[in-house]
Amino acid sequence: MTVPPPFYYETGDIVLTEGAGVRVRTRDGREFLDCISGTFNLLLGHNHPEVMAAAKAQMDRLVHTGSSYLSEPVEQLAQALVGLAPANLSRVHLRSAGGSTANEGAIRIAQHVTGKRDVITMFRSHLGQTMATIGYSGFAFHRAPFPYVMPGALHVPEPSCSRCFYGQKAEHCELPCVSRIDDFIRYASSGSVACVLIEPIFGVGGNIVPPPRYFPELKRFCEERGIVLIFDEIQTGFGRTGEMFAANYFGVAPHMMTLSKGLTGSGFPLGAILTEERLMGMPRIHHGFTGGGNAVASAAAVKTVEIVSRPGFLPHVRQVGTRLREGLARLAPHYPFIGEVRGVGLMLGLEVVGPRGEPAPARALGLQASLMRQGLMTRVSEHGRGHVIEIRPALVITEKEVDELLARFGEACHALA
Repeated sequence: MTVPPPFYYETGDIVLTEGAGVRVRTRDGREFLDCISGTFNLLLGHNHPEVMAAAKAQMDRLVHTGSSYLSEPVEQLAQALVGLAPANLSRVHLRSAGGSTANEGAIRIAQHVTGKRDVITMFRSHLGQTMATIGYSGFAFHRAPFPYVMPGALHVPEPSCSRCFYGQKAEHCELPCVSRIDDFIRYASSGSVACVLIEPIFGVGGNIVPPPRYFPELKRFCEERGIVLIFDEIQTGFGRTGEMFAANYFGVAPHMMTLSKGLTGSGFPLGAILTEERLMGMPRIHHGFTGGGNAVASAAAVKTVEIVSRPGFLPHVRQVGTRLREGLARLAPHYPFIGEVRGVGLMLGLEVVGPRGEPAPARALGLQASLMRQGLMTRVSEHGRGHVIEIRPALVITEKEVDELLARFGEACHALA
């Protein structure tokens, strides 16, 4: 009798044994194109040789320090991040171990410095997996099993033009998704709002790309009311959009920015918070984690920043991203279940819809299964509850690999149809 593995959680039946670039192999010899970069965190793909070499060299010198001490890679990374970020973000907090804790830390900073309480987040936003961040998440199912979550979360409609909460048409829209936040503050909050925490492009929530006017208007709204604007760039940072940060893509500098996932290029856990000088002041004892500021992860991050900053890297992301998005869009006329294909750079999403254009989550799961049979690893939005196929390969994907991905995607659609 086969003894089942002793995991507490479901694991599936695929065991990965090796990977390089956008390709992975399983224990039984199958090969897949990894279209989601691990968990969107392998920005430079599996086992990038330069990142691995930097990490291994650091392992031979120093793996970790206590939080009372610095290491050379942490010093180098702090300088590098300030050099890349919007000019107003001049301070770096590197004591987070991942994206959830970086977001939680940014909230703490905003609350501590402003003396205010409430946190505004959006419907369909995914901000992390700690008890605090599921409380601020835009998905009720994250909170449903737990009797107590963080108070002071104020959820407001997300800026989705294709499925507008307010029924607006893009050509005549007056951005009620910004102006009517005042109603939520007046009638649904404590009246004491510390910050707005928002993903510039909604990752798990369906790859929603806000319209160009949204972020300038949201920043104006926040500054008029003394609210700190925080960009969660955990998925969008370091070239995923074809720009260094989504803040660059939208042309708006937030008051704070959180980073993780792609920060280390090849999967080492690390989180960072970038802030304006005026937001200094929260004592270090209020936010720090044992694995935060790890020397090996920081060395990997320093090398990743160097690679992404090289001439030609971001133009390549824009080029292959356009090729992939246009190729996916060309499939839509042939398969009625394909709705909108949207995204920026290599952060793409493909809607799966029903006969009347309505969201079709069950069919999205069916398409995901068909894609797996064709050797493509993808994810479905909202942790499998949504209707958008998420496609975010490593930024090192080549044009030839994009064409291979598209050919397999077309085969999967044909099989499903």
